[in-house]
Amino acid sequence: MSEEDAVRRVVAAALRRQLGQGSSRPVIDESVVNAIPEGGSLTLPPDALVTPLAQTAALTRHVKLIPASQAAYTTMEGQVVAIGADHGGFPLKEMLKTELQGKYVVVDCGTNSADSVDYPDFALAVAEQVASGRAWRGIMIDGAGIGSCMVANKVPGVRAALCYDNATAVNSREHNDANLLTLGAGLIGTALAKQIVETWLKTPFGGGRHAKRVDKIVAVEKKYGR
Repeated sequence: MSEEDAVRRVVAAALRRQLGQGSSRPVIDESVVNAIPEGGSLTLPPDALVTPLAQTAALTRHVKLIPASQAAYTTMEGQVVAIGADHGGFPLKEMLKTELQGKYVVVDCGTNSADSVDYPDFALAVAEQVASGRAWRGIMIDGAGIGSCMVANKVPGVRAALCYDNATAVNSREHNDANLLTLGAGLIGTALAKQIVETWLKTPFGGGRHAKRVDKIVAVEKKYGR
């Protein structure tokens, strides 16, 4: 047994002991994630334990880890889009949600009224949906879109972009592989918001020379332990 294999077994055993699940619970380590083509997805077995190294490998190689409970949901109903807003973005969220339903599976992370709330709570909820693989993309709306973008980008695995026209929507996807869009409801109208969202969701990542630059973004994230 190599030293690396021994470390994997020790980590797996420690995780089992910590969670008190015995030895029957499946463990996903980095070797499993590395076997998935870059940019692909991995459906996790029920009750699987995912090691920290596996999570890092998934972030680095853009592999989506899909819980078993979500796999059928995503496959049967289409791509999952998480959407959220604070009170300033609530009316725009409701409009966009209606536009998206029927084309995507929409997960509404709140808020649910125009009563005053704090945008970081809802930006975090959307970002966690994306980072965990439960959502394919995320959309968060507040008054200016700036604060929510800052919050979302604190979550490992999230690349949030504030877009205010079609050009920024295309660039954020094609060049930066952004997986979370933030919008400023006080800065753009409903017609432009619809255009931005449609463009952003439909624009593929360009890969090529852009891929190595996105990899460097991920490397910075890893360096500072985010």
